[in-house]
Parts: sequence; C-alpha cells; structure tokens
Amino acid sequence: MKPRDRILDAAMLVFRRQGFRRSSIEQAAEAAGLTRQALYHHFKSREELFRAVIERLHENALAAEIAAGEATEKAGGGLADILIAEITARIGQLIAPLEGSPHIEELFSEHLLQARDIYQKYAAHYAAQLTSTIERVCRKQRLAIKGMTAPDFARCVEMAFNGTKSAYPAMQPADAFLRDFGIMVRTLVAGAVSPAPKPRSRDTARETARKPVASKTARKSGDRR
Repeated sequence: MKPRDRILDAAMLVFRRQGFRRSSIEQAAEAAGLTRQALYHHFKSREELFRAVIERLHENALAAEIAAGEATEKAGGGLADILIAEITARIGQLIAPLEGSPHIEELFSEHLLQARDIYQKYAAHYAAQLTSTIERVCRKQRLAIKGMTAPDFARCVEMAFNGTKSAYPAMQPADAFLRDFGIMVRTLVAGAVSPAPKPRSRDTARETARKPVASKTARKSGDRR
C-alpha cells in the first residue's frame, strides 16, 4: 500500500473515532505508524488531511455508482432499478466508512464547511453520471421522458435525494433513508417516463405517400355540374 493511502486509511479511523474537532494530525500519524514529520511530508494540516479523506470518499462513491448502474443494466433492470442501484452504491461508499461513529453528523457538517468545493465538484460529476445513465437507458429501452430533458430528469432525481436527506440527518438510519428514496424515484419514473412511440416502418410511410390527397376544391357529391 502506498504511504498516502495508508495515511488516509489511518486518518479515516481517527476521524471516525474522534470526530473532526477532537482529532489531530499527531493522532493520524500515530495510527499510520509514522512520525509527525513524515506525515507532514504529505499533508500540512489536519484540514488538508480531512479534505483528502473526503475527496477519496467521493472518488470511491462515483466509481461504485458507475459500476452498480452497469451491473443492474446488464441484469435487465429498468430505469428506476438502475437509478436506485447507482445512488444506493454511492451512498454506501459515503456512509460505510463512518457507520457506527458517534460523530457522523459532525463529520458530514464539517465535510460541507471544510470541503464545500470538493462537494460541489462531485455533485456535478454525480449529476452528469445520472444524465448519462438516463440518456443511455432511455435510448436502449426505447423510453421517452415526458415534458423534460434527461438533465432535467436527473436534476429531479437529485432533488428527490436531497429532499429525502432532509428527513434523515446524516442519512441515518441508512435502510430507512434508502427505502424512502427508492419510493420517490419509482414514483418519478412512473409519472415521467413511458415507452417511446414506435417509428413508422418504411412500408407504412410509402403507403401513406401513395394515398391521394383530396383537393380542397373538389366538388361535393350532388353539386351541379
């Protein structure tokens, strides 16, 4: 394992046990089996170390989201199944390393204070991933979104996610959070997505083209000549 990865693993354990405010870079160095000076070679402050931990969480979450969506699509899942699988995998990667910590709410709060730019960066990546999934699945499964574009629908899914988060601080308990979020996604898909109209065959198009078009000036039956 690379020294940087070992440090981040150790730092995650320290933040999980102590929270952000009560943790120190010395504790992270000790947990990683390094001197403080050796750790300072990689990270200059507790805040920098915390940001690196958060960024790695998001990197892992995005990778897990992509893999889960592809696996569910390959298994024949519908659009709602695929979207739920993606975000469930994302949340799993964000929550699992912190699960059981008495400081989970503090850590999520500090995540936004100390690493808001990282959060915004990955929020854009998550939105782009959802949009790509929606476009691909709708194309392959011949689905149409009513009254909006794929990016619009992806934004609705993210709004459902954020709305569910407001009811579950720090997304806990995770099973209840994911259950309610899944219900919201299935409701969105049921209301906004339907089978796309079948394209007309060439033969049907030819037959339509061959049919004579009645002239607007044609005389009605019984008109005097």
